[in-house]
Amino acid sequence: MTYVVTEACIRCKYMDCVEVCPVDCFYEGETMLVINPEQCIDCGVCEPECPAEAIISDINPEAEKWLEINREFSVSWPNITRKGETPKDADEWLNVPNKYKDHFGDQLSKK
Repeated sequence: MTYVVTEACIRCKYMDCVEVCPVDCFYEGETMLVINPEQCIDCGVCEPECPAEAIISDINPEAEKWLEINREFSVSWPNITRKGETPKDADEWLNVPNKYKDHFGDQLSKK
């Protein structure tokens, strides 16, 4: 099992989860973080730390799509081991719908 970062992280990127990860398995893109599923040890300490509730276990039915996205981008984005600066407008993005469809495309063009 592993944990994955979902759409709720897009444009929020609070990074509280990074501080508690014992194996440094978070990777940072321009608008979100992902977890490398090969590195995650399924400890679950990151999940309750996320203010956006963007981290779920891969046993959650919604995780399938996100597992592949986390796997794909964790090999090309830089590893992050410390909490960075949260975007100033993060709270404004918390409940915005369709963030993946509408606001993730810039990640793909920089891959």
